Amino acid sequence: MVNQRKQGNDYEKHAADFLKEKGFEIIEMNFYCKMGEVDIIARDGSYLVFVEVKYRKNAKSGHAISAVNFNKMRKISRVCDYYLYKYKFPSDTSIRFDVVAIEEGHLQHYKNAFEYIPC
Repeated sequence: MVNQRKQGNDYEKHAADFLKEKGFEIIEMNFYCKMGEVDIIARDGSYLVFVEVKYRKNAKSGHAISAVNFNKMRKISRVCDYYLYKYKFPSDTSIRFDVVAIEEGHLQHYKNAFEYIPC
């Protein structure tokens, strides 16, 4: 049986390489705090981007993008709050939430996939 965490890390690395090719600067991978985890934190121009990576072998169990539900969005928003606070980003920092969905070997980048969800 394949170690799912290792497989997840492989897909996240693949997504990070994909974003680098698109001009993103990868700042952190797998940022953890007590609020949760964000797969990739990157810079895209003036934006600080929090990226969730979702993989599905195929669409039988639903599309990868649909796995980023309200609770996941809220959790990523909380991690974003903590990250901005921890690293003392100014309050006017431009942030964005993206999703990289991987299905059947194809990567799809959803820019601005969801809005910040306040507490």
